[in-house]
Amino acid sequence: MPAADPPLGRRERKKMQTRYAIRREAFRLFKQNGYADTTIDQIADAAEISPRTFYRYFGVKEAVLLSDDHISPIVAAFVAAPRELTLVAAYRHAVAKVFGALSQEQRDDAIAGQQMMYGIPEARGLLYTEYVRLIGLIAQAIEARLEEPTDEVERRALAGAIVGVLIAASHNNPFPEDALLQSLSILDARLR
Repeated sequence: MPAADPPLGRRERKKMQTRYAIRREAFRLFKQNGYADTTIDQIADAAEISPRTFYRYFGVKEAVLLSDDHISPIVAAFVAAPRELTLVAAYRHAVAKVFGALSQEQRDDAIAGQQMMYGIPEARGLLYTEYVRLIGLIAQAIEARLEEPTDEVERRALAGAIVGVLIAASHNNPFPEDALLQSLSILDARLR
């Protein structure tokens, strides 16, 4: 049985709380004032941080909509998944593990961000950028999972298939945990 992930330290918990506070206030202000009419200074003021702190956490206003807190843990869990699993089954295992460990606050945060992402036209371009980035991350992880050598085109094609399922399950469906897991099972069965 694999060891449980070590608990987060005080510093990591504080960073996570600050990140959620920034997102929560940004979402509130976006609903109140509209996305375009909300400034980073307003978000920072509402979250009781400096604009400089905002930039340390997010870089740009659009990034506050992304909940990429799940990407790295899913990719790490994918690499560490049992070796007997197929690539798609290993990714499904990673999604189930990471989503299953989320608190209700983390789930609510992800849902709110995704709902706004689909509802704010200026932010939709971020989805494409994030999907392309995720294909690259999964392609790198596939190289770590497979024992036989593969070329970059093959790894990106496999990663693209996984991300394609994610896109299909996620479009206008914030935090589609069940739909995503079911869709990954379908892909895995059809690829055998």
